Amino acid sequence: MRGAALFFSGLVIGLGVHVVMAQGAGTRVEMANHIGVNVPNVAEAVAYYSTKMGFKEAFRVNDTSGQPRVVYMQISRNTFLELQPATTQRGPGFTHYGLVVSSAAAAVDAFRKLGLTVTDVTKSDTKANLANVTDPYIGRIELVEITPESLHAKAIAGWK
Repeated sequence: MRGAALFFSGLVIGLGVHVVMAQGAGTRVEMANHIGVNVPNVAEAVAYYSTKMGFKEAFRVNDTSGQPRVVYMQISRNTFLELQPATTQRGPGFTHYGLVVSSAAAAVDAFRKLGLTVTDVTKSDTKANLANVTDPYIGRIELVEITPESLHAKAIAGWK
């Protein structure tokens, strides 16, 4: 348990440093929003984070066979843990962290002007606008523009 606490503490501190640096670069980063993790068994992970950690399931997206493709566990009003099933191509463990931006297109432009590798913006099946920055230390940083119709916005609005 101590190891998990240290891991999450380190991630939060690292996210904070990246957010401050990104804000200074004019990238319109508003806040850290989620941490992505691949898990061997999504149902067991959801049960663990619900019963042991007290997180609530915010939303999920299933694949065509009805199996969970992604499950967001809500830690606080604006903070989530994103769970995805591990596969042979994507092993278990940390995959990325997400930063909320006011405009994904503007953030992509700003990061590209800084010389970073950034994907084009896409609309996800959660109805958020997403892009990904390649980070040489962590791997992937997801830029998330939370649109009013997104599952993220609905979970944040429903927080109690």
